[in-house]
Amino acid sequence: MQIGEVQQPLSSLIRGDVLFGQSMREHTSWRIGGPADIMVLPACVDDIRTCVLFAREQGIPLTVMGNGSNMLVKDRGIRGIVLKISRGFNRIEIIGTTVSAEAGSLMPVVAVQAAEAGLSGLEFAAGIPASVGGAISMNAGAHGKSIGEVVRSAVILTQDGEIRSLDREEIGFAYRKSGIREKRVVVLNAVFALEPGNPAEIKMKNQTNLKKRRQSQPLEYPNAGSVFANPPGQWAGWLVDQVGAKGMRVGDALVSDKHANFIVNVGAASAADVLELVGQIRQMVFKKFNIELKLEIQVVGE
Repeated sequence: MQIGEVQQPLSSLIRGDVLFGQSMREHTSWRIGGPADIMVLPACVDDIRTCVLFAREQGIPLTVMGNGSNMLVKDRGIRGIVLKISRGFNRIEIIGTTVSAEAGSLMPVVAVQAAEAGLSGLEFAAGIPASVGGAISMNAGAHGKSIGEVVRSAVILTQDGEIRSLDREEIGFAYRKSGIREKRVVVLNAVFALEPGNPAEIKMKNQTNLKKRRQSQPLEYPNAGSVFANPPGQWAGWLVDQVGAKGMRVGDALVSDKHANFIVNVGAASAADVLELVGQIRQMVFKKFNIELKLEIQVVGE
């Protein structure tokens, strides 16, 4: 089935919204990217299952996304279906010393609710702009901690439409990644195992971490967080700084003077601008340190 023939049958099956030709600039924190052929904004779990099975049965590529805070979409956009899990999937429930959060919940909101309940363990995530689903998929982290350390389990949807629960070990957390993408499953919900603490102290730690983030990161410009993953025993930002890449610019893509591991969009940057800058930085770091920087961001589209 061609993309043009999908609109009516897919729309008739989905309770949520089915959009066509949506600019991915409007759905990513970098404000970069061409159009998505189809975007599905599900209203319920049945919508997610229907979308996954429809894409498989019709042979249509499927890209699953959350808040778009760690994603670079190429300039020609994304072919097939983009399944965006955000609004409508943001319920959070406190059960004893655990927090159960749907995949579209934003990590800062989860951290705030945990603090209000006197539960400690998510203070590091107070400034991570990812959704729960995205954070688990990439094992997001900050301040020396990562999501995988506090996740007890996750409810996922398989490519066959089956709903399963995976424990921490089954998810397969590693540095800035997990097994979610290679398993090609969709995160629906996660349970975080936390520790009881003093609400006032937890809230203060949240605020301290947010202040550090504001002071050290160029939040005044659209960005996708850290571009490069830290090599073993090294800091990617330090390596980029040492080769003199701060302030380098291609088009409207600029290496931040505030944090060398951030490339910011200072106007109308294209994905091509960012990728050209990434390539130049990689060459410079490899030439000086013989270290090949790997991307922390996810690059999708064409």
